[in-house]
Amino acid sequence: MIKSKYLYLQKLTRNIRLKSSNFEKEIEGSTPPSVFIGSYNYPKVYAGPLVTTDNSEVQLMDLPEEWIPQGKSIQDIIGYRLNLVRGKQRVHVKDFNNKLVEKLQEITLAKSPVDSEALFSYKPRGVQFFNDEHPPHGPSAPIEYFQVDNIRWDRHLEKAYYDTDLKASDAIYNLYKVGVPFSTIQKSLSVGALGVEERRRLVPTRWSITACDSILADKLLKRIQTYETIDYYRVHEFESFKNKYIIILTPTRWQYEWIEVFLGVIGSEKLIFSDYEVGGSKRGYSRVGGCYYSSKMAVLDALDREKKQAGAIVLREAYKGYIPLGVFNVRENVKNAMSQNPKEFNTLNSMLKYIKSRLNLELDEYMRESHLLRETSRQTSLDEFTQKGRSP
Repeated sequence: MIKSKYLYLQKLTRNIRLKSSNFEKEIEGSTPPSVFIGSYNYPKVYAGPLVTTDNSEVQLMDLPEEWIPQGKSIQDIIGYRLNLVRGKQRVHVKDFNNKLVEKLQEITLAKSPVDSEALFSYKPRGVQFFNDEHPPHGPSAPIEYFQVDNIRWDRHLEKAYYDTDLKASDAIYNLYKVGVPFSTIQKSLSVGALGVEERRRLVPTRWSITACDSILADKLLKRIQTYETIDYYRVHEFESFKNKYIIILTPTRWQYEWIEVFLGVIGSEKLIFSDYEVGGSKRGYSRVGGCYYSSKMAVLDALDREKKQAGAIVLREAYKGYIPLGVFNVRENVKNAMSQNPKEFNTLNSMLKYIKSRLNLELDEYMRESHLLRETSRQTSLDEFTQKGRSP
């Protein structure tokens, strides 16, 4: 029995091999714009652009916010990602005098795809493994030359870049509130374009994703804790990319739980992983990884827009055909779920009866795994008992 989500995903992705485009040693094309900062050997990491020769839908190749609204399939997304070749160069995370790092900052702040030329040490080869943190990309090779043309910066990103007294957390929140896509903000943090000047540095891509989710969640949590709680139990639902999401909002102060189930994705397995928090922000990194923070941020964002407070229990079921494509999958699915009209219930039991009919895994198994469902059920029973005891 696999008890670690990390080991399970390793097993799931071990044999996924998909053919990417064939790239030459020298290419002319464009970047969405897109960059990738590795984490190996930190603080001396591999950094570089992601470039494509396919200009048909280049902007969509690294804009996860548009994949669900535009009805893109798993195959579409994989096709986009494997058409991006990664150039890489070893740099120190604080070496902002490096010419490549300067170019990475320039393209990340761009408001649209950027024409580019790249020369590699040899023909790019290999394909990055699929994982649960960030989308895959195509082959890679050391980059010797990278040139870009006609860059126009996004005015919000430009303002944040030049404000070297503004904390990164404040810059991230400000950019998000004016509508800059999360993926763009995350890349800006990753290339060291945000924050107080002396604290800026390159941030590995996978770290910057969770950092942005966590920062936004913390900011939003402070806001929603000042709002009134909802009056009923609510259930929001959405399904895509071989995943089903059911989000339960409870008429309580903020508490949060993430429960994910993998049902027959590899064979006949039935695995469940979870984590939770009550009240404030979670201490330490979640045992279920970055999806915990992506889901939390998306729920809090929706509550903030509504100016309401609630507890949240997010249930995710993954089915055969599911492929890990990054935590965008969670963030965007939860956002879409929260935008759907919810079902409302006066009682916990009526809500549980409904979601039982919507889940593939038995509700009893969720109840055994869930801390918050058990606690809510216990508290509800206690309240009912107390009310009966007060009756004349």
